[in-house]
Amino acid sequence: RQFPGCGNIVTFSQFLFIAVEGFIFEANFGRKRPAIPIRNYFIMVAMFFTVSVVNNYALNLNIAMPLHMIFRSGSLIASMALGIIILKKRYSVSKYTSIALVSLGIFTCTFMSAKQVASDSSLNQEDGPQVFLWWLLGIAALTFALLMSARMGIFQETLYQRFGKHSKEALFYNHALPLPGFLLLAPNIYHHAVLFNQSEPFQVPVVGLTLPIMWFYLLMNVITQYVCIRGVFILTTECTSLTVTLVVTLRKFVSLIFSILYFQNPFTGWHWLGTAFVFVGTLMYTEVWNSLGPFLRRRRRPKED
Repeated sequence: RQFPGCGNIVTFSQFLFIAVEGFIFEANFGRKRPAIPIRNYFIMVAMFFTVSVVNNYALNLNIAMPLHMIFRSGSLIASMALGIIILKKRYSVSKYTSIALVSLGIFTCTFMSAKQVASDSSLNQEDGPQVFLWWLLGIAALTFALLMSARMGIFQETLYQRFGKHSKEALFYNHALPLPGFLLLAPNIYHHAVLFNQSEPFQVPVVGLTLPIMWFYLLMNVITQYVCIRGVFILTTECTSLTVTLVVTLRKFVSLIFSILYFQNPFTGWHWLGTAFVFVGTLMYTEVWNSLGPFLRRRRRPKED
């Protein structure tokens, strides 16, 4: 909220922390050879880095955080579309219905946000069209990142089928290999580091250390992001894809609600309707209802007896 363009320094800090941790504990200071050939990781990393940077820049193009989160929840649409085109997959009627719901939800939220941007009373007539065009560019950036992310998922799926699942290794290389790319963003990262240094001082509880509050926020973000991404990578090897998709969907929903309530983002009834479509469609896609049915029947059986 204080520095809307600080996405690059946040992403760089996350990547650096995870790369250092992985270099020590997974790569054994570079002595452990990767199970998946390194050239495949370079391809995956190019996609991963592009998606991260494009998503960050979208926030600078008049894209509100709730819309950003809802739009990225449409990953099922992109994955299904590319699965049909690239992997020649076919899906059931319920899968297509769920995708239609998600699409409708994203369209509703996008359309209503477009109306808000176009009718913003704080803009004069000369600035209005220009701001709206920047917003359209932001939507295009989010669409590109969504498709690129889906393509990366398909590529990763084929790698795991061929070489086996290596979640910790993938986590390390996905964050270590892109680090040189941040040299292109060095001026922006340095600029925001200077701004962070100028933020108000904050005394860290328990430790008693005093540092600029933005650096404290960044530290907390890096730690929570590490816990999150590590958990997701472990979850992919320990649970079914149904469980992983459901957990990630619920995490997005909680993040969305928190973002709206805590940061007081504008959210109309139409936005809520669109959000409901997105998440009902996602749950339908994961077929969670089929899993809950037998579970609920088992819970009722002892009472009936």
